[in-house]
Amino acid sequence: MKKQTIAINTPYVRPDAYGSLAVPIYNNVAFEFQDAQQMADAFCNRIKAPDYARVENPTVTNLEQRVKALTQAQHVTAFNSGMAAISNALLAVSAQGRNIVTSRHLFGNTLALLTTTLRRWGVEARLRDLTDLQAVAQAIDADTCAVFLEVLTNPQLEVADLQAIAEIAHRKGVPVIADSTAIPFTETQLKALGVDVEVVSSTKYLSGGGTSLGGLVIDYGTFPDINQRVKYELLFNLGAYMTPQAAYMQTLGLETLDARYQRQAANALLLAETLSEWGRIQHVNYIGLEDNPYHELARRQFGTTAGAMLTIDLRSQEACFRFLNRLRLIHRATNLFDNRTLAIHPASTIFGLFTEEQLRQMDVRQTTIRLSIGLEDAEDLLEDIQQALEDDL
Repeated sequence: MKKQTIAINTPYVRPDAYGSLAVPIYNNVAFEFQDAQQMADAFCNRIKAPDYARVENPTVTNLEQRVKALTQAQHVTAFNSGMAAISNALLAVSAQGRNIVTSRHLFGNTLALLTTTLRRWGVEARLRDLTDLQAVAQAIDADTCAVFLEVLTNPQLEVADLQAIAEIAHRKGVPVIADSTAIPFTETQLKALGVDVEVVSSTKYLSGGGTSLGGLVIDYGTFPDINQRVKYELLFNLGAYMTPQAAYMQTLGLETLDARYQRQAANALLLAETLSEWGRIQHVNYIGLEDNPYHELARRQFGTTAGAMLTIDLRSQEACFRFLNRLRLIHRATNLFDNRTLAIHPASTIFGLFTEEQLRQMDVRQTTIRLSIGLEDAEDLLEDIQQALEDDL
């Protein structure tokens, strides 16, 4: 079956008692067992049955099974946010005295997790230019527990060669963990490129209308210990499992993901091509543009679509603020890949607590506006951008 069919028709692990076509919300905590032996088998993982909703819930399991079918992963575990998914995946591989090879080109909280939180626990973040394969190879040593990167960085829109990085890492017995939030897993075959574990903020494309928080750890089984620790240590001990309400909303979102994404990506490409011709904009960054330095690599790794995130650069921070304040249709808000188009000034908001020197090192500029493109008519979006730029003619 094709991906859209799989997203809608992946069967329940167990048939619903009432034959419900939509997955029911199991808004409960405990589950009754037929006898003591079945209870013991469930708690000791000898049979597949929910024992306690903090670690397994049928509504959440249904979402996990659909994602597993779409990605052909060995294991999928759903968490209550994208940051929880990243944290659990990295905690599964790291330990005191180990190091993670990564980049400064990361979402602000992810970078802080690696350089501040994990550092306090004795884990070193080795920040390198991941587009420099020699630098990657030199950074990996006997204490490296993972290479971690975003497949499309936010907001720099950098693309690293996943296959080349995986080949380097695997020769040294090191897994590659990739945050694939920016390009839906329905569009990529990251396992074929050598990625061992994907982490996804399902808050983004899956939830669609910004309805719910969630995160996914998609494990391809090439390093079996990772899933063992995620599923039977961290999930139990840290308690970051997705709620059934979020799983229900994101299951609905998954059913329409492909249709929504194709429209969003088409809108983004049209806007990027049009805005590139406007002299009032200093620079447009979108990997779907043929003159983008990552265009060919992105097509090889992600296919014909290029995501729904682009950035524009104006003359100054003041010009960016004026632009944001004049928007009438596009929403001033954080989040990505909502049904609505969103605009934000990253340097003063999601990276606002970093110093100017740190921003420079991360290539986050005061002149940059990030746009997350939604489902509106592209002409309406262009009209709004045009009128918002009028005072900077």
